This record gives sequence, C-alpha cells and structure tokens, in this order.
Amino acid sequence: MAKHIQDVMTKHVHCVGEGTTLREVACVMRDQQIGDVLVTGANDRLVGIITDRDLVLRAVAEGKDVDRTRAADICSDQIVTITPAATIDEAVELMRTKAVRRIPVVDHDKPVGIVSIGDLALDRDPRSALADISAAPANN
Repeated sequence: MAKHIQDVMTKHVHCVGEGTTLREVACVMRDQQIGDVLVTGANDRLVGIITDRDLVLRAVAEGKDVDRTRAADICSDQIVTITPAATIDEAVELMRTKAVRRIPVVDHDKPVGIVSIGDLALDRDPRSALADISAAPANN
C-alpha cells in the first residue's frame, strides 16, 4: 500500500503574515533553525513561501530594507502544493516536474505541513547520503 504525504510530512510549519517584515522572517528562520516559512493571508490561507535563498537573492542582494520590506513583497507566490492524502509518488513527480525541493501541504488552502526532498529521501532510501544529511541536526 502506498504511503501518503501525511505519513512523512513535517507537521509543525512556521507561518508568517503577508505584512511581516523580512527581519522578522529571518529571525523566525534563525530561532526555529529552518530554511523556509510559509506566508499566509486572509483566513490563514497560504499565499506564498519564503526560503533563506529568497531572502538573500530577492532582498539582501537587491538592497531592500529588511525592516520595511514585507513578506508579501518577496515571497514566491506561484507555489506548488499537495494535499495530505496525496501519495509519496505524487510528491516525487511534482518535485521532478516543477524542480522544487519542498512542497507545502494544504487542506482547503490552509497549510497543515510541508514535505521536503529530504523527507522523501528518509522514507525512500534511509541509508542514502541525502537521508543522512536530512536526519542530521541543524547547523547553528
């Protein structure tokens, strides 16, 4: 029987509102030792995602003021999502075809988790190098 996303996803996701400053976004990432946050709008609906790479390329490298620029200004809003009931095979295919490393998991447009390429590696091939890296504690 095929496993589902709900079996492997990270259930504790960190969300910020559209108006959150980039400094606050960076502090959430630092404090939670994560590389991405989900951006939510009205009624907690998912509107985007910001990765640590987005912060560097879309904000710092562009000289944006991190105390005035808002999450909505730099988030990726063309996001690929998946439902908790989707299969792992579906997530793998989405990552391949859309060239993404993480996919927010949504239920009625509200974030309930996130699945990363590392989560899938841990499930599919726990002895792989990617699984080892994904299972290791975060760098501080």
